[in-house]
Formats: sequence, C-alpha cells, structure tokens
Amino acid sequence: MKRQKRDVTSRAYVRGYRAGLSGKSRDICPSETGDIREHWMSGWRQGRSDFWDGYQGVSGIHCTPSRP
Repeated sequence: MKRQKRDVTSRAYVRGYRAGLSGKSRDICPSETGDIREHWMSGWRQGRSDFWDGYQGVSGIHCTPSRP
C-alpha cells in the first residue's frame, strides 16, 4: 500500500509542537534557517504555550497540533 508523502512544513510544525509540549528547548531545532525552521518554531511556541497551560497527559488529548 502506498502512502502519500506528507508536507515537510506540516511535519516540522508537528515535531516542533511535540518538542515544546514536552518542555524541550528551542535550541534543538533541526534546521538553522529557512521555511522549515519557521514552521518548527511556530509549532514549538504553540506546544510551549500548551505546556504552560497544563495540557499534558490526559488533559492534552484534545489538543491536536494543527497548522494555523
């Protein structure tokens, strides 16, 4: 069964969101410059915001990362 390739920017956003939600530093961003870094950082900011608001574990199930 073939799988469609996912958009690289949306994948970067989701990975940044997961890093922010788990409380990791933004210094671990895999890209130094470019569009991918921007999407990763915006996902990280949203994840970090949800982390500070207490959306972890069971209380964070309804918070699915979606692109703005």
